[in-house]
Amino acid sequence: MGWFTDLTGVLAPAFIVMSPILSYGDQAVSMHRNKSSAGFSLDIPLIMLVASLLKIFYWPSARFEGSLLAQAVLMVFMQVALLKIALDHRPPPSSKGGEAATPFAGATEPRWAYSRPYNFWQWRSPKPYWNFLLYLFVALVLCEFLLSPWGTVYTGYASILGYMGLAIEATLPIPQILANTQSQSCKGFRFSVLASWLIGDSMKMFWFFTTPGTIPFAFKMCGIFQACCDSFLGVQYLMYGEGQPEVVKDHLMDDIAGGDFLGPRLAKVSSTEYGPTPTGRFGVNEEKF
Repeated sequence: MGWFTDLTGVLAPAFIVMSPILSYGDQAVSMHRNKSSAGFSLDIPLIMLVASLLKIFYWPSARFEGSLLAQAVLMVFMQVALLKIALDHRPPPSSKGGEAATPFAGATEPRWAYSRPYNFWQWRSPKPYWNFLLYLFVALVLCEFLLSPWGTVYTGYASILGYMGLAIEATLPIPQILANTQSQSCKGFRFSVLASWLIGDSMKMFWFFTTPGTIPFAFKMCGIFQACCDSFLGVQYLMYGEGQPEVVKDHLMDDIAGGDFLGPRLAKVSSTEYGPTPTGRFGVNEEKF
């Protein structure tokens, strides 16, 4: 197994560094191509941006593996781009006929949906999203400069940052698990994302427990939890698949089949009521009935 461990020691760090692009590049390209982010949860960039920033500022104290730091930095750039695309192509609010930005979306809001304080991360304007991220970054920079001379205090502060960042990142699959359970379907959840998560978990777990490098216990603990959640997502994908196709009923044909023929209605059609409809096509203008 020595050669396999050595091979994993080379491949796993490379995969970890590139995982932000491998995991989310397809999602970004898909939204940009379709000009719509319907079904994509804006909570995903929130979770990954906050977690990655906290891990970056944890590094000066923990000095963990450089590949994990590089992954966090690349993840920030990837998630900023993903958030920009998602906001540019976000559908209108559900009250105006659009779809809410629920995790990878079903057509309905989940039962656990609620109004967040100050509509946090549910704003319609893009500006508050960027303001929040800017304020978070500035606050972390100020704390770094103010607390770094304080030895023990800084060590405790950095440890809190690390555990918070890893714990937040570990919750990433939970919204998707809840959404799948609610809709009994994985429709909209891209298989490329699931595959990259599962492959990454496998390589990361093996590498965490075999590398001679420095991997803090927090990384291992949160990595195990996230791997379990991702595995459960895989089980859901096998159970639910894409769900049942939606059935679109033709109400006019239903009326005919049920005996409610259109004769009484058509009798009310005059020459002025048969003409261009609001869509520009000729036919019966039912708005006049």
